[in-house]
Amino acid sequence: MKNNNIIKLIFVVLPALLITSCIKDLDRFPENDTTGRVVYATFDGYVGAIAKVYAGYTLTGNVGGSVYGKPDITGLDEGSNADFLRCFFNHQEMPTDEAHCIWNDPGVPELNDINFVATCAFTVGLYDKSVLQIMYANDFLKNSTSGEVAGKGFTAEQQNEIKAFCAEARFLRAFQYWVLMDVFGNPPFITEESEFGSLPGQIQRAGLFNYVESELLDLVDNNLLKDAGTNEYGRADKAAACALLARLYLNAEVYTGVAKYTEAVTYSKKVIDAGYSLKHNYEHLFLADNDKNNPEIILSINYDGTRTRLDGGTTFLINCGSNGEYQDKYASTLIHYGITHNANWSGYRARKQFFDKFDPADKRRLLVGDNDAIAAYPTEYKYGKATYKYRNITSASTPGNPDFGSDIRYADNDFPLFRLAEMYLIYAEAVKRGGSGSEATALEYINKLRERAYGNASGNISAGELTLDFILDERARELYWECHRRTDLIRYNRLTTADYIWEWKGGVQAGRAVDSHFNLYPIPAPDLQANTNLAQNPGY
Repeated sequence: MKNNNIIKLIFVVLPALLITSCIKDLDRFPENDTTGRVVYATFDGYVGAIAKVYAGYTLTGNVGGSVYGKPDITGLDEGSNADFLRCFFNHQEMPTDEAHCIWNDPGVPELNDINFVATCAFTVGLYDKSVLQIMYANDFLKNSTSGEVAGKGFTAEQQNEIKAFCAEARFLRAFQYWVLMDVFGNPPFITEESEFGSLPGQIQRAGLFNYVESELLDLVDNNLLKDAGTNEYGRADKAAACALLARLYLNAEVYTGVAKYTEAVTYSKKVIDAGYSLKHNYEHLFLADNDKNNPEIILSINYDGTRTRLDGGTTFLINCGSNGEYQDKYASTLIHYGITHNANWSGYRARKQFFDKFDPADKRRLLVGDNDAIAAYPTEYKYGKATYKYRNITSASTPGNPDFGSDIRYADNDFPLFRLAEMYLIYAEAVKRGGSGSEATALEYINKLRERAYGNASGNISAGELTLDFILDERARELYWECHRRTDLIRYNRLTTADYIWEWKGGVQAGRAVDSHFNLYPIPAPDLQANTNLAQNPGY
């Protein structure tokens, strides 16, 4: 069991928080146990409330596991489309070369084939979860002003901690607005100052970029977040805000039409210089004990097999790509998937064009399988490669002797939202795109990743080999299945165009270009029906 205070609080004080929807479609939003007046009466209530803001990333409700109940959002399936990470993963990976799902659940073929629809349950789920997490943050901030906190008998130390909680809530809200901006473009916009009960207006993508940027800069420039490495593990700090700024600026030209590559260099470098270092073993970054001795992770979504039980999160990432036959056949390579109950869902495969990016000597090639290509429209698991990047075993495991996580059904693995390797890659790409930085330093950062991947300098590249195309492929090799690929391909203008074709792109075996409107997902139909202030994205 992990020694993490946020995780410990999830099933202790979180059910007490009341959030009321700002959206008319109330049947998809929570029914909680007590009022905000009771929750925010004590300092412990504030601790529980900020824990709920974090828990929205981890859980689907206040019961969880195989039982479920008291969901955060009624009307969604807690076993599939009510989990943030599972929905975000499906939108970021399934339409790309990194993943193809053989299941035929509603919405899956459309995500596989880049033929998105406004009624897809996973799209509704991601949108609703992001909006709900923004609402949780708004509620916390509304109840944490100096006027609200005054007169409650809190010590000076407690009041300062509540101020720190507010900064973290603002960061988490900014992160979810980045998700909505990246995936949907033009979502509804609400803050703690929005009029209660009114339908939220729609914000355009460039305006939302400016809002997210201003929030993050305020948190960083005015030292509202704690310094890097000084906050509790799993909680946001100044480095996390700089990391999100770096990611935001790298994609600024997509979001606004104005490039900000020098800013991407600046903020990635702030994180790089904040004291992080690469974890020596790439495989160990994603195992059940990746919260231990991990100097690379900047911010994670935390899971614990005994406390955070759901069929989403990293439990999903392990099961969706695992297979019982492969467990036996490739045991000497993958050791064990680490889950033995409700395991091996045999669903997601990597496509051939992704697998072909790896040199056999690259230790990041955590893929097994007999057939590189998906020969027919996938209904059988034997086609394509399966990744074992996420396994519910610890770094002490050896072939024939797996050391399991704390539970055999639910995973302990934390999911890295930001890690140092991404900052190296952002710095290098931003420099190559014209950002003000050092080409020599960019090459140095890329070769650090290559040296870890190969175990020596045999995979290092020269300055002439450091091209934008190389960096895109290196991002695939380093960051696959971490919810980056769709955003990367759009930045390179390759998700929908004929500039890069992979098998089954567009729903045909040879692959094909699709219409450019699929660079954005549709605003979900239920919200369009509920909120007349919203307009659908073009093409849907």
